Amino acid sequence: MGNKNKTISFRVNEDAFEALQEIAEERNISLSAVFRDYVDQLVEHDGQVEVVPEGDLEARATDGETDVSFPPTVEVPKRFIREHERLELEAEHLREQLDEYKGYVNDLQDRLEDEEDEVLLLDELDDEESYQLR
Repeated sequence: MGNKNKTISFRVNEDAFEALQEIAEERNISLSAVFRDYVDQLVEHDGQVEVVPEGDLEARATDGETDVSFPPTVEVPKRFIREHERLELEAEHLREQLDEYKGYVNDLQDRLEDEEDEVLLLDELDDEESYQLR
């Protein structure tokens, strides 16, 4: 039971609300997602999140205050990338197989509708070369 979603409600002024709506539109996400992302970052960094305008961020970088880059970058291990590529190839293969099976089922349904009064034997259908399943 420990992982229930909770609702947070608070008020912001109209200018802040419009600015948040613009951010959501730029990122092509909902306004709720903007808040969820911020809350996730806040929790992940133990409340040590600072919202800084891009101009200030660039000024800090030129002042040598911190090693700041925007947007933030993360180094991903090559094994993760390889595994991701492998999974994408496997998913593509499974989608192709699914399309092939759907085509086979559609063909069987069409034949069943065409030959309503006839008896179709599955053994005979398997012997036909119209579809070869892997």
